[in-house]
Amino acid sequence: MRLKVILSIGLILVAAMLSLKSPAMACGPDTDCRIGDRIYRVRMPEGHDGVTRVGAIVFAHGYRGNVRGAVQGKGFIALGKRLGVAIIATKSAGPDWALPGAPSKASKRGIDELAYYDEVINDVSRRFPIDTSRMMATGFSAGGMMVWNLICERSQLFAGFAPIAGTFWEPMPMECAAPPASVVHIHGTSDKTVPLLGRPIANTHQGQVPTALEMYARHGGFSEPVSAIIDGLNCRNRSNVDGHILAFCTHPGGHSFSIRHVETAWRLLVKAGGL
Repeated sequence: MRLKVILSIGLILVAAMLSLKSPAMACGPDTDCRIGDRIYRVRMPEGHDGVTRVGAIVFAHGYRGNVRGAVQGKGFIALGKRLGVAIIATKSAGPDWALPGAPSKASKRGIDELAYYDEVINDVSRRFPIDTSRMMATGFSAGGMMVWNLICERSQLFAGFAPIAGTFWEPMPMECAAPPASVVHIHGTSDKTVPLLGRPIANTHQGQVPTALEMYARHGGFSEPVSAIIDGLNCRNRSNVDGHILAFCTHPGGHSFSIRHVETAWRLLVKAGGL
C-alpha cells in the first residue's frame, strides 16, 4: 500500500513537471514561441493575473529587425502596462518580410507571410489569454509594408491596423481582397528611406503612400478627409457607414519610430469603436 502511494505521488510530480514544460507555457518575452520553423514572442501586461483576457498589439519589425526590441524594450513594456494589453512580436523568416514586389531574396523563396500570421493568431490564442477581437497590427518600415499586406488580405484577423512609415511595393494592388477595416497610417514628411512617393530599390520601387490610401478609401467607401491635429500629428481623417476609420497622420520628421505614435493609433481605434 505504501509503495502504491509513493508511486502515485511520483507520477503526479512527473505530470506536474511535464505540464510546466508544455508548449503552452514554454514561451514568452524571453523565449521564442515556435510554430513550425517560425517564431514569435509575447509579453503580457505588467501585473497580469494570468487569467483575464486582454487585447494585444501585434508588431512587425523593420528590415533586419528581431522580436526582442518589442517585447523587451522599455517603451513597449510601458505601453502594454498603460493600455493593459499584450505585446506580440512577429518575426520574418529571413532578414526581411517576403512581400509581393520586394527586392529581398526572401520574397522569392515561396514564404507565405499571410499563412504565418494565421498561425500566430491561432497559436497565441491557444497559449495565452488574448482577446483576439481586440488586436491591432502595427509595424515600422518593412514591418509597415507587412501591415499593409495584412490590411488588404487579412483584415478579419485584426480590429484595426497602424502601418508606420511603410507601404506596398510596386506593382501596387488596384483593390483589396479582404473586407474594409480601420486603418491609421503614420508617416514622416521628411522620410528619405521610405518617402511618401516611394523610391527605387534594386530592380523594384516602393509604392506611393497617397495612392495606397486613395485605393483603400475607394475600397472601403470612406468619406472625404477632414483635417485635424491629433497628439501633434497632422491628420486627415475619413470614416465610412460601417464605422471604420481611415486616418493619414504625418509629422515633419524622417524615417523614425515612436511608441507615442503606436499609442495614438490605438486610442484612435478605441475611440472609433474598433477596439
